[in-house]
Amino acid sequence: MYRILTILSLCISLAILKAYPQQAGNSLPSQTIRGAVIDKASGHPMPDVTIMLLDIPGTGTTTDEKGQFVLNGIPVGRHNVQATYLGYEPGIFREILVTSAKETSLDISLTENVRELGEVVVRPQINKEQPLNKMAVTGARKLSVEEASRYAGGLDDPARLVSSFAGVAANLSSNGISIHGNAPHLLQWRMEDVEIPNPNHFADISILGGGILSSLSSQVLGNSDFFTGAFPAEFGNAVSGVFDMKLRNGNNRKMENTVQVGILGIDVASKGPLSKNHKASYIFNYRYSTTGLLNHIYPGLDMGGTLDYQDLNFKLNFPTRRAGTFSVWSTSLIDKYVEDFDEDPKEWEHTGDNFESESKQRMASGGIGHRYFFPNDAMLKTTLAVTYSGMNAIQDAHATDLSATPYLRMKYNNTNLILTSAYNRKFSARHTNQTGFTYTRMFYNTKLNLAPFETAPMNTLSKGKGETDLINVYTSSSFGITDQLSLNAGLSSQVLTLNNSWTLEPRLGLKWSPTARSSFALAYGLHSRMEKMDVYFVNSKSTGKELVNKDLDFTKAHHLILTFGYKLSDNLLLKVEPYTQFLYDVPVIADSSYSVLNRREFYAEEALVNKGKGRNIGVDITLEKYLNRGLYYLVTASISDSKYKGGDGIWHDTRYNRRYILNTLVGKEWMVGSNKQNMLSANVKLTLQGSERYSPVDMEATLAHPDKEAQYDETRAYSQQYPTVFIANFTVSYKINKKKGSA
Repeated sequence: MYRILTILSLCISLAILKAYPQQAGNSLPSQTIRGAVIDKASGHPMPDVTIMLLDIPGTGTTTDEKGQFVLNGIPVGRHNVQATYLGYEPGIFREILVTSAKETSLDISLTENVRELGEVVVRPQINKEQPLNKMAVTGARKLSVEEASRYAGGLDDPARLVSSFAGVAANLSSNGISIHGNAPHLLQWRMEDVEIPNPNHFADISILGGGILSSLSSQVLGNSDFFTGAFPAEFGNAVSGVFDMKLRNGNNRKMENTVQVGILGIDVASKGPLSKNHKASYIFNYRYSTTGLLNHIYPGLDMGGTLDYQDLNFKLNFPTRRAGTFSVWSTSLIDKYVEDFDEDPKEWEHTGDNFESESKQRMASGGIGHRYFFPNDAMLKTTLAVTYSGMNAIQDAHATDLSATPYLRMKYNNTNLILTSAYNRKFSARHTNQTGFTYTRMFYNTKLNLAPFETAPMNTLSKGKGETDLINVYTSSSFGITDQLSLNAGLSSQVLTLNNSWTLEPRLGLKWSPTARSSFALAYGLHSRMEKMDVYFVNSKSTGKELVNKDLDFTKAHHLILTFGYKLSDNLLLKVEPYTQFLYDVPVIADSSYSVLNRREFYAEEALVNKGKGRNIGVDITLEKYLNRGLYYLVTASISDSKYKGGDGIWHDTRYNRRYILNTLVGKEWMVGSNKQNMLSANVKLTLQGSERYSPVDMEATLAHPDKEAQYDETRAYSQQYPTVFIANFTVSYKINKKKGSA
């Protein structure tokens, strides 16, 4: 299965077809730019904001009482949009792409100017410079979906897109996200303000926390924040990073449809109004795997197995006049894999050829959200959500007479009921507070039986059924101390009622901008994360004792990040970020080099104790040229060192201690055609990075093993490293804009 997953993860779409309805108009293709403007601190919509196109003088409008605006008849191509309002810092949104395919939507947030009215200094904020989260001063990067869709090697996959950011390692065979040497399973995935299970197809099989491709599509994913450390107080239960994703709202003016066909899947997307008389809208995307379709059409096709997957994402948005705004959203996937088994023993050439396996995975997350705006610059946002993840896997070992011996039986079903609510109040231009809580009721049913070797009977490695609670409360405030100096301070706490583990976590961020071009930021945070539920119900393989891990405490980490940013020009930014992360109370095996910081297997099988440590230090450097006159580039360099201390009390390199990562991302666009209405673009991404590390094989122990399965020398854990990796991706695209659609 791993071989097939690796091949599939490298596939590139061969054909893309898009079709959208478009009203006929001028002789040249044109389209509408629409959007909404909010106060970044309070979240309130802003009426009477002036919206202008900087590249087309005289083209502009103002927002209505709900903060919404519409610019009609905008020629296709790239445009610069400026939003201005008295007492607020102007916002400039550069190189906004307008196509004839569908309306361009902008979500704009403006920051109130804390300077005195007598001052005339105007310092516009470029749309790419700040994350969406108002409490983040550093360690965060906004992922613009339109921008990221240009990245070579992205494959329309959010996990692969963020690998272009400094400190994030790319992986050819998996889209697991490793940040600053941390294991992928330590990242938290969030959607619409709640933590969700790993949203990747065939999650956790080749590597815990990864998969082969995301179930999320850029058709429905909105601008999101990606945190690499020292995140604000509202984010609990995470020690590596947070991918805070948002879904777009649909177009409440007219229907727009998309069809996309490629090797990775067949996508159908649509968005539009739910009613002509109201502002309610919908958006959805459904994808079915091309490999699954081929298996149905050609049952005898030799693909090494049956690989079938599908996913569905949608969001319904219901604004009301007096009761606030309601939304209903969901993301889900279904995966199935059946490995081909050759019943002729003479054809068995490799280890594992005598195994027959099948697995099914399911993931679903959905919720109802509500936002209510109070007249005193306050907002209450609440979400009630349900998440589910389940897996059934079987594997049998066959002897040469084709008699089968059960080798693996795995079944788990985890359902979480989540209620989260936050009250946000803007007291003044200099002070904003957000206070909230998240209550998660976890229902679990897990059982894993695994044989130590082929001919041995299976052992029950973990077994648990019941429910427990994870409760998080937090408060966070942002203070504008002076015109150049701001402070964000918060406190977060969480409790796991399964064993009454609890934490109290301070968060702090400080930013100083001495000039219009330079800034310094410092962020600190204490963070913690519980283990996957199956870990708490392990039956020790070596001792046979049950529930040896039920009293495990949280893994905890101190984060410290310093950032220096300097704008070399309006379109060129240099950023240098030294960081350090110290982890403690890490679960390890006593008197062993094993640590969960290196975990990649989807199961655990031994007793663990909270005596491990970890240390990640390094510096991330980013040189970014924003898209201007068709050219953009992003150059990142990361130099790092990642160590851990296991139960043996010895410091080792972690599995993900790559030492260095170098990325170069370059793209160029040309407007071509008789009327310059079509777009030709070329993008390239080059990556040079150190590889993962591994432990050398203990040949004596391997030869003594009943199945001759490789045994590793744990006294030299991760002392070896695979060869340096060079990855090159290149894409060329051509977009044709017509009056009634694009392709």
